[in-house]
Amino acid sequence: MTIDVGDRLPEATMLRIGAEGPEQVALADVLKGRKVVIFAVPGAFTPTCHSAHVPGFIRVMEGLKEKGVDEVICLAANDPFVMQAWGEATGATAAGIALLSDADGSFADAIGMRFDAAAAGLFARSKRYALAAEDGVVTVWHPETGRGCEISGGEAMLAAL
Repeated sequence: MTIDVGDRLPEATMLRIGAEGPEQVALADVLKGRKVVIFAVPGAFTPTCHSAHVPGFIRVMEGLKEKGVDEVICLAANDPFVMQAWGEATGATAAGIALLSDADGSFADAIGMRFDAAAAGLFARSKRYALAAEDGVVTVWHPETGRGCEISGGEAMLAAL
């Protein structure tokens, strides 16, 4: 079962690269008392994720902030080293998007968004989606239904807020 509007996001620990190397990030700490947008992609550097999904959120960052969003997070089931490199390569880090690693796909699994695409070499990955949450409760839920990012893209999230 997937999450929906009104549901509380589950406890999860993500990874990022800090000053001393990989460090844990408790999602509950990031969400507490804040308005956060999270979007997830199947994989860093994959075609649609790299050329459309992340750039869409970069384009609307100012508008999201104007709507009261405290933080925008991109999740993928890649290791934190890859996420750091991808953030730098796309300009997402410079734009203020936090790229966090759901390395084992456990968060994607907990919210019903895990998938495998063996033919593409993708295992324990996240389906594409975007959500907004206030104090950890989902207020906007945009699971992607097609192969692109029309529903889960930055422009759609900005319009929903």
